[in-house]
Amino acid sequence: MSDEEGEPLRYAVHEGLAEIAFNRPHRLNAVNEAVYAAMHKALLRAEEDETVRVVLLRGEGRAFCVGADLKAHGSGQRTPYQRRRYLEGEQEVCRRILHLSKPVVAAVHGYALGAGAEMALAADFLLMSKSAKLGFPELSIGNFLGGGVTWLLPRLVGLARARELLFFGERLDGEQAERIGLANRAFDDEGFLESARLYARALAEKAPISMELAKRTLLLAAGNSLEAALAAELEGMTFVATTEDWREGVVAFAEKRPPRFRGR
Repeated sequence: MSDEEGEPLRYAVHEGLAEIAFNRPHRLNAVNEAVYAAMHKALLRAEEDETVRVVLLRGEGRAFCVGADLKAHGSGQRTPYQRRRYLEGEQEVCRRILHLSKPVVAAVHGYALGAGAEMALAADFLLMSKSAKLGFPELSIGNFLGGGVTWLLPRLVGLARARELLFFGERLDGEQAERIGLANRAFDDEGFLESARLYARALAEKAPISMELAKRTLLLAAGNSLEAALAAELEGMTFVATTEDWREGVVAFAEKRPPRFRGR
C-alpha cells in the first residue's frame, strides 16, 4: 500500500470499526493509482476480518478527497491503456464499497469532489460536516462521471435534482445535502470525526448477518419488482431465524437488555 510519498491510506481497527483514511493531505487526498490499489486491498482486508462490523471512510488533513490528481492527469505520462486501467480502478473501488458485506460509512469534511464524491456516494451512509462541500465538477471541465453516480444519484435525490448537480457542478454543504436526502446527517464541524465514529459504532452494535442481508436486498431492490422484493425478504427472514443472533435478539428483548450479537 505504498508509493513514493508513503502510505496513501491509513487502516486501523478498533472495537469492530475499521477506519480507512485517505492519506495524501498535501494533495487534499487527490487519488492516483496507488490510492485505488490500496483502497481495494483495505476493503478486502475489512471484508475478510471477522472482527470488523462497520467500515468508516475518511480523509486526513483538510479534505475528504478532492478527486483525481489533476497534476498527474495533465502530465501526459499515461498511455491510453494506462488511463483506462486507472479509471477502472475507481469503478472497481466503488463497486467493492457497494457490494461489501458490511456497512460502509463515509465521513466527509472539507471537500469531496469528483471521484471523492463518487466514493462517498457509494457508501451506505453519508455523513458530512456542516461546512463540507460535495460536488461533481466533471462535466464542467469536459470530463465524465464514474463510480456508478449516474445510477446512484437519481435514486437518492430524484432525476431532476441529479441533473442539476451533475450538469451545473453545484457544490452542496452538509446541511444542504441533508435537506435533499443526499447525506444522512450533517454534524457540527467541531468534533465532527468523533460524531461520525459514534454513529458508526452505534451501527456496529446491530446484527451483522441481518445488516448484510439488508444491504444486499436494498441494492438489488432498485432493479426488482415488488414480488421479487417480497420473495427476497421471505428468504431473508427464514434464514436469519436459523442464526444464533436471531435467538439472542429474542432473548435480549424479553430480558429488556441490549443484545450481544456475534455474527453467527
